[in-house]
Amino acid sequence: MNDDFEDSTAWRKALRREMVTRRSLLSGAEHGCLSARIGEHLRSTFAVPESFAFCWPIKHEPDLRELAESWCQAGARAALPVVVETDAPLRFRAWTATSRLLEDRYGIPTPVDGEWLVPALILLPLNGFDPAGYRLGYGGGYFDRTLAALAPRPLTVGVGFEINRVDSIRPESHDQRLDWIVTEAGAFRPGD
Repeated sequence: MNDDFEDSTAWRKALRREMVTRRSLLSGAEHGCLSARIGEHLRSTFAVPESFAFCWPIKHEPDLRELAESWCQAGARAALPVVVETDAPLRFRAWTATSRLLEDRYGIPTPVDGEWLVPALILLPLNGFDPAGYRLGYGGGYFDRTLAALAPRPLTVGVGFEINRVDSIRPESHDQRLDWIVTEAGAFRPGD
């Protein structure tokens, strides 16, 4: 390994910790209010999709379960990501408010049964993000592998809090750029 790679890896690891810490300092009321505003911006920016995937909130990420339920009530099909194999793309399993969930190896609730779907739209949590449309996840690379493998690629919408915006995440060659970013401040297309 060269020093630049080691420096970048250490920098991104430290940034991941800082981003989680920033969110953890939000009060429950602040978190709920900001999550609701993100949901409002999603509703006003996007029509109810035929199918979509979202992520169960972990580590104080925005909670979009209310939005997911409302889109389902309007006729959309929802799915949650499932890790089926280490270092492989994710798959998406159908979800409803009554789905039975079990925590996966990462502690993330996932459906234990149901149909596999390929969503038309994916709501991706933003551990950190930059104005160029790159997201910083938790380091496993699952979403980057998944987006690179899906053809046609679904519309990708990053959802996060403004406190997790940075000048640059220092994207690497495997990082996938998002189509949209939505925070409590609004929705924007990177590069616009």
